[in-house]
Amino acid sequence: MDVRVILVAVLVTVTIYGFTSDAKPISLVERCWCRSTVNTVPQRNIRELKFVHTPNCPFQVIAKLKSNKEVCLNPETKWLQQYIERALEKMRKAKQNQ
Repeated sequence: MDVRVILVAVLVTVTIYGFTSDAKPISLVERCWCRSTVNTVPQRNIRELKFVHTPNCPFQVIAKLKSNKEVCLNPETKWLQQYIERALEKMRKAKQNQ
């Protein structure tokens, strides 16, 4: 049998039955979501807030706007700090009442 045919058969077999992984590449896992932040977003335009904390990135806040656009908010913004403080206080009170 021709060596090339055997080699192609082996490569096809390895490709089909080779090891696959659902894990993301390290470059995507360790990447920070927010590369830049904004300070001024009208609060009435915000539909949802996401808080993201990853080991290699600072605390990140992602706001989904009513226009379905996502922007990164500066976590140092005064109104956002007050919002987080109120949310934590509600959590503390709820925990004490249990």
